[in-house]
Amino acid sequence: MIVLPEGSSGISGKFSFQLKISLSMGTKTGYRLFSITSVDKMDSIHEGVECPEVYIVERLFSSSLVVVVSLATPRRMNVYHFKKGTEICNYSYSNNILSVRLNRQRLVVCLEESIYIHNIKDMKLLKTLLNTPSNPTGLCALSVNHGNSYLAYPGSATHGEIIVYDANNLSNVTMIPAHDSPLAAVTFNTSGTKLASASEKGTVIRVFTVPEGHKLFEFRRGMKRYVSISSLSFSADGQFLCASSNTETVHIFKLEQHTPNQEEESPTWSAYVGKMFTAASTYLPAQVSDMMHQDRAFATVRLDMIGLKNVCAMATVQKLPRLLVASSDGHLYIYNVDPQDGGECVLVQKHKLFESVEESAEKPEDSELEEVPPQPSSQSYAATVALSSTPPSSSTLMGYSEDGGVKGDVIPEHEFAEGPVCLDDEDEFPSFSP
Repeated sequence: MIVLPEGSSGISGKFSFQLKISLSMGTKTGYRLFSITSVDKMDSIHEGVECPEVYIVERLFSSSLVVVVSLATPRRMNVYHFKKGTEICNYSYSNNILSVRLNRQRLVVCLEESIYIHNIKDMKLLKTLLNTPSNPTGLCALSVNHGNSYLAYPGSATHGEIIVYDANNLSNVTMIPAHDSPLAAVTFNTSGTKLASASEKGTVIRVFTVPEGHKLFEFRRGMKRYVSISSLSFSADGQFLCASSNTETVHIFKLEQHTPNQEEESPTWSAYVGKMFTAASTYLPAQVSDMMHQDRAFATVRLDMIGLKNVCAMATVQKLPRLLVASSDGHLYIYNVDPQDGGECVLVQKHKLFESVEESAEKPEDSELEEVPPQPSSQSYAATVALSSTPPSSSTLMGYSEDGGVKGDVIPEHEFAEGPVCLDDEDEFPSFSP
């Protein structure tokens, strides 16, 4: 969870993208939900005050179901129907909750050394994964596709191994030896067919097939310094992957295979040199050879701040591709992205997360919005990306759970299906909104 100034305690990493963009933010007094329909318009759609000091808030797609965890009771998960103002259920665990992930089928709660898998329709506990490798940040990812519920979490506390688990069938799928160093970030694409990961070094980002675990792409974020990757997000169509860290640069990588035919069609000097390097790499040490085969960023964003935690996602807003960055300085930044040529992205809007739309309308001169002239229309692409929440600070994380949780008052299943949440309502649950 990103710790924010001015009375806010965190930004949940949940951006839901289709016609609208949904942003969830934990605060000192509760939580807030925002909706963005255009570059220059951000609406506050709900402010929950059921509990203070919220450091986890996860919304189920664009529905009214919200999962909340508070610093006041860090071992208890509360599930609310925010439009009706009712609590659906609560569930307590024997230690602090570090992260929560949910989709149409499953709700996953991650503790430091255990993971709990619930059925989303009645909140029944289906499986407890005990004695998992120490995971002090609660790192995990859950796919959002209709047909699968793949869960990814660290398979080692000392190496970058990823365990892929089938949360629908409650069975192990595969183990991916992704990195030499411990994991720092993992995320699925919207179809659940690809998994991206980064290690604590933050220099290399890899993409693997799911469920096979074969490496598809390898991107180099940097060489000169190690960084802390704070978020990874795919675009909806899987063509792009964005990565943010504690540095001033956000990287966007393009997932495209370079075939021999493409090289023959464009016999440029760079292509010729590339072939020479490829041939030479067979005679070089493995580490040097691997670096020569790693792709660099397709596009980049230079943030105004450095050293602040942030989370990023890609979306189509007003028919153009955009990069959205929510930062711990309490702002949401929106950038234009050129899907054809990449390069440096242009900042087009900056929103305050602590100011209502009405206040912005009354004081436009203080809104701190930056604009650029309209950009030429370019080819847009489907965009909806899960923006994973950052875990709370290490001071709130301690111990691990050795037994099952204790479920609080739960609305009966038939009432749950009829009243609080319509799980089959496609308007309430966009088909590809994570």
